[in-house]
Amino acid sequence: MKKPLSSVITLLSLLTIYTFSHAGPAGLINKASNFNTNETINRLEAVLKKKGITVVTRWNHSERAKDIGITLRPTELIIFGNPELGSQFFTSQQTSGIDLPMKALAWEDETGQVWLSYNDPSFITSRHNIKDRENVSKKMKNALNKLTNIATGSKN
Repeated sequence: MKKPLSSVITLLSLLTIYTFSHAGPAGLINKASNFNTNETINRLEAVLKKKGITVVTRWNHSERAKDIGITLRPTELIIFGNPELGSQFFTSQQTSGIDLPMKALAWEDETGQVWLSYNDPSFITSRHNIKDRENVSKKMKNALNKLTNIATGSKN
C-alpha cells in the first residue's frame, strides 16, 4: 500500500523536530548516568583527583534553590581544570578563559534519568576561533570522554 507523499513529508518533519528538540544545545555533550546526581559527581571528583586534575569547587544548584524556596530537581555542578591543557588554549586565544576551567553538570530530567553534561572542547575551539590547538582539543576530548564514562558507568 502506497502512502501519500504528504504523509511521508509530515512524518519526516515530525522526526526532524523531535531530533532537534532532544539533541541539546550546540557544543554540549550529554551522557546518561547509571547513578544519581550526587554519586555521579562524587565519582567524577574521585577520578579527577586520582588523575591529578584540580577540582576547583562543587556547586549544588538544587540545594541553593531550596534555600530560597525554589524546587529544582537534583542538579549539581563541578568545576575542574588541568592547566597543562587549558593554558594551551589561552596562549592561542585568551578569551577561551571564559569557558575554562571545565565544568560538568549532573542533572535529573523529568523522567528521573540522570545526565552528565559538559562542553565539547571542539566547541570551545570553534567558539574562540582557535585553529592551532587541534591536538590539545583532541587530547582534552578523549580525556573527558574517559573520565565521564567512569563517572556515569558508561561504556561508550
